[in-house]
Amino acid sequence: MTDDAVGRPGQAALSAAHDAVRRALSQYGGLTADASSVAPDADLYALGLTSHATVNVMLAIETELDVEFPDELLTRSTFETVGALVAAATAADQ
Repeated sequence: MTDDAVGRPGQAALSAAHDAVRRALSQYGGLTADASSVAPDADLYALGLTSHATVNVMLAIETELDVEFPDELLTRSTFETVGALVAAATAADQ
């Protein structure tokens, strides 16, 4: 879902990605803080996210949004913050 006028993800896609990321982090992230209250730019690794957990988080997001993260997004920085995960999830939908 994109806003064709500017080629960016539409509000509905951003909202869906944001919700999916928060749910995946709540279920699989193993964070020391409540995923619903984590700031978009907070370091998820500092909050307890592990490399093993990133796989489960990614799979949950892919399943919920019916997207596939391309190989170039499978980096540590993609999983570093909620904002980065939302951006990756919406990019995977393009």
